[in-house]
Amino acid sequence: MSTAGNQESDGVRLQKALANAGVASRRVIEQYIVEGRIRVNGRTVSELGTRIDPETDLIDVDGTAVQLDVSKRYVMLNKPTGIYSTMRDEKGRPDLRRFTKEWEERLYNVGRLDAETSGLLILTNDGELAHVLAHPSFGVTKVYIAKVTGTVTAQTIAKLTRGFDLEDGPIKADKARLLDASRGSSLVELTLHSGRNRIVRRMMAAVGHPVEELVRRQFGPLHLGTLPVGKARELTKIERGALLTLSRQDTPAAAGDDDKQETE
Repeated sequence: MSTAGNQESDGVRLQKALANAGVASRRVIEQYIVEGRIRVNGRTVSELGTRIDPETDLIDVDGTAVQLDVSKRYVMLNKPTGIYSTMRDEKGRPDLRRFTKEWEERLYNVGRLDAETSGLLILTNDGELAHVLAHPSFGVTKVYIAKVTGTVTAQTIAKLTRGFDLEDGPIKADKARLLDASRGSSLVELTLHSGRNRIVRRMMAAVGHPVEELVRRQFGPLHLGTLPVGKARELTKIERGALLTLSRQDTPAAAGDDDKQETE
C-alpha cells in the first residue's frame, strides 16, 4: 500500500480504484474513508490521499471484500442433470460450455457436481478464488435437497447429524431436517462441509434411503433462489463481495476432511 505524498506511479488513489470497481462514487468513498469504513490489507485507512496497488492490495468496505480487477467474472449456474462438470468432456458428453457462450472470458467451474445432480455451480475466471473454494480443507458449507426412497424418521435425521462410519471414514451432517414425506418418498435437507466424493448419496444409502433426485441449493453465502434450471447469471455486487470475503478468510476446516476436490 502506498500513501499520500508518493508519486502517481506508486499506485492508484484508493477512491479512484473503488469507484472504478463500482463500489460507489469517489465522493461517497471519501466519506467512507473519513468514517473508517475501509481497510487495506486488514488495516483501517483514514487518509484521503491513500494510494494502493490494485493487483496486490486487498480491500474491504464494511468488512466485505472488494474485487478491484474488473476483468474477473463470477457466474452462478443452475446446472441441469445430465451435464458433466467440466468445460470440455474428453468423452464428448454434454459439458458446461453451452452455458458460458455469453461471456468472452474463459470460465472454469468451482468444484463439481455429479452428472445426475442438479443445482448451484459457480463459474469464474478467478483461479485463486476457485482453488480456495473448491478445496475441501477450506470447508465451504453446501446445502442439498435430496428426494429419497422411503419415509425418513426423526431417528434417521438424528443419525445423520450424530454421525456414523462409511468405508472411507466417519461422516456427519452439519444439519439435517425432514421437509416432507409422502407417497413412499421423503425430501431431506442436508448441510455439509465435507468434500468427499458423492457424499450425500452415500450417506443416504447408508441410512437406508437411496437418493432418487439431488439438487444443491446453496454454496457458502450463495443461494440458488429462483434461477431456472439451465440458466446462468453473473453474481450481484453483494453476492460477489460475500464470496470474496469467504475466500479471503482462508481458514482450513477441522482436520479429517478429504483432500480431494469435491464432487456431489
